[in-house]
Amino acid sequence: MTNALICTARPGTPVRPASRRLLKTLRSIIASWHDRTWRERIRFRWQLRQMSKDNPHLIDDIGLTIEQVEGEIAKSFWER
Repeated sequence: MTNALICTARPGTPVRPASRRLLKTLRSIIASWHDRTWRERIRFRWQLRQMSKDNPHLIDDIGLTIEQVEGEIAKSFWER
């Protein structure tokens, strides 16, 4: 990588087209990772919530306590 990509450019400094493409690609990779990760967390917490309602005895089978399940369900989708 060149220093232009590592350092923050001053406002008004032109960005080379190759750098612009690289930044656009990097943003799309990060966005897709976040989107996929967040969807997986949403789905996992939804399934956990359903399990705790429909089959609470399965919570013990997966090695969690009710408190752990409630704590996990209470998290927002962006939280680990």
